[in-house]
Amino acid sequence: MTIRTFLAALSAAALTLPASGALAAEVEITAQGPVIELSVFESVTADPDLVTIGAGVTSEAPTAVEAMRQNAAEMRRVIDRLIALGVAEEDIQTTGINLNARYDYDRTRERQVFRGYQVSNRVSVKLREIEETGAVLDALVVAGATNLSGPSFSIEDDEAAKDLARERAIDRAQARAEAYARMLGYSGVKVLSISEAIQGRGPSPQMAMRAMDVAEQSMTAPVQPGQVSTGVSIAIKYEMIGGGAR
Repeated sequence: MTIRTFLAALSAAALTLPASGALAAEVEITAQGPVIELSVFESVTADPDLVTIGAGVTSEAPTAVEAMRQNAAEMRRVIDRLIALGVAEEDIQTTGINLNARYDYDRTRERQVFRGYQVSNRVSVKLREIEETGAVLDALVVAGATNLSGPSFSIEDDEAAKDLARERAIDRAQARAEAYARMLGYSGVKVLSISEAIQGRGPSPQMAMRAMDVAEQSMTAPVQPGQVSTGVSIAIKYEMIGGGAR
């Protein structure tokens, strides 16, 4: 029975199953010749078009309510400043709000002494005008942000870059498989299976920044976006065809 006849018979049999039942059929075609499995990774570098930074405000007060209120007012100034700079509200996302009691250790009395409450609030901000990153970081400090993180550069839509990486990976795998086939006396190869793993969008530089006094800000923070990479890792199984081993 040929493979095509077998698959047709399997499909016809599936149509006769009761409606209440479900069948997961798995068909595996056995290779007639030797099989070679290859793993290939290919990446593509491109200019980033998106930068993500983190901005946070930390406040302290004798009571939890006062600390929360103070922190809310300070964070509102930071968010308002971002919006005034042209950042869309949907590109500003709260990533964490923490409230903790603060204690100091009194060595004389050998016990913990309550000092009040501390509230921290952080947002993640997407900037679509990369050249404005330095100015935005400076403006956030002026607005009251007490800690910053990032920037992290990326490609917002990297599908075109990934398609190019796929094409290159397939070409490399095909050439390598055909080379193995020729060395073993076969004229070509046939693809049996292929799987793909998406890789990250490349290492993005990270930096942590401390809060600065306004007087320290003599110039806009220099930011170099460089390039980021995106890629795919594929695993392909080939059957060697057309000939025999030497």
